[in-house]
Amino acid sequence: MSTPVVLTSTLVCPHCRHAATETMPTDACLWFYNCLGCRRQLRPLPGDCCVFCSYGDTACPPVQVDGKGCCG
Repeated sequence: MSTPVVLTSTLVCPHCRHAATETMPTDACLWFYNCLGCRRQLRPLPGDCCVFCSYGDTACPPVQVDGKGCCG
């Protein structure tokens, strides 16, 4: 039996530490996210496929399912 995929992740801004829980898309990468605290635009860190994998407490759905990034 497979583990259910978690579709929410709490993103924490590395600049202001503002935390926001967001729903992750299952069919696309999220390459940009505007922090709700300081308004800075977050982008994935080198080697990560999306902002959830870089700043979230839960990896994006494709990584959860098969360990591969959402961008191939």
